[in-house]
Amino acid sequence: METAALRSFRADSRTMVRELGFLQAVCAPAGVSHTQVHLLLELSVAGVLRPSELADRLRTDPAVISRALRDLSQAGWVVVDADPSDRRQRRAALTPAGREVVATVDAAADAQVADALGTLTPAEEEDVAAGMAAYAKALRRARLRQGLVVRPIRGEDDPQVTALIRTVMPEFGAVGPGYAIVDPEVDAMTAAYAAPGSAYLVVERDGKVLGAGGYAPLVGGEPGVCELRKMYFLPELRGLGMGALVLRSLLERAAADGHHTCYLETLTHMTQARRLYEAFGFRPLPSPRGCTGHTSCDAWYERALP
Repeated sequence: METAALRSFRADSRTMVRELGFLQAVCAPAGVSHTQVHLLLELSVAGVLRPSELADRLRTDPAVISRALRDLSQAGWVVVDADPSDRRQRRAALTPAGREVVATVDAAADAQVADALGTLTPAEEEDVAAGMAAYAKALRRARLRQGLVVRPIRGEDDPQVTALIRTVMPEFGAVGPGYAIVDPEVDAMTAAYAAPGSAYLVVERDGKVLGAGGYAPLVGGEPGVCELRKMYFLPELRGLGMGALVLRSLLERAAADGHHTCYLETLTHMTQARRLYEAFGFRPLPSPRGCTGHTSCDAWYERALP
């Protein structure tokens, strides 16, 4: 997204926060802080939560939760006692009075949102709901990606990248002749992708390689056609949007390297990977291209660059 569009998006986000009243000192229906309202709402959904769980859900400091629980307990809206499963831990739950407060907050908030959405067409309502869900998911992914670094492969990464490939591919049954796992380059990835028109990126956190992917000229292909190669991620990295981030970077680099087409081979049962490729404009092919040697792959795609 261009800078101007980002600034406009941020301005709209600020407007939404202000219109919802989140900059006010207290939430009008309840007469308490917005942090306390969020705490009450979480308890209404979960039933019983430890302070540490509340801090994690509200993305705030444990000390803030402690103060909020103290105030809400004094108001008679929350009860805090020892956790029967671990007497060293405390747990919090709503009182009947607290549930009444939540009902008041829900009614007021529902009315406010319904009134706003009532000015939209049904199609616009669906767009807003889908957009809000997607943005919330994107924000969560961005938070969980903190500390992750995407960079070109270095020689010292080779053992970890080799282990990554030989860990992930068997997970999808990609073992034996005709699969990339037996390619000689797997044991020397840095050297294999040092040639012109090639690149290989790793995703690491605190020195641990968690994912990787690259491209190189398609063996036996026409000039200007590259192949997306060996893009794999450990389970702990999946669901964070790193596949899209790495793929976008690889396609941009491939175009800058002078490639006009990107080709890839995969397996039909790798549904999440195929969904990602299709979202990036890759179209399925009826048969393989080039001479990759990966005869066990049964799904082939390509897209124009950039």
